[in-house]
Amino acid sequence: MNRIKEVLKEKELTQTWLAAQLGKSYNMVNSYVQNRRQPSLELLYTIAGLLKVDPRELLATKKEKEKNGNI
Repeated sequence: MNRIKEVLKEKELTQTWLAAQLGKSYNMVNSYVQNRRQPSLELLYTIAGLLKVDPRELLATKKEKEKNGNI
C-alpha cells in the first residue's frame, strides 16, 4: 500500500501532472494511486523527489502516521 493519492491531494497536485513528470501514462499512474499496482523502489524514490517528501512518507499508512504524531 502506498500514500501517493493522499500526498498528491495534500500538495494540490494531479495524477496528470505526476504522469507527465514521470513520462508515464495517466493509466499507469492511476494504477499506482489506486494501489492496484505498486511502483518499483526506484520509481517510488523518483515520485518522492517530485513530491518533495521522504520516500518513507509514501509508504506509511495514515494509522502509522497518527501513531507517530506526524499528522
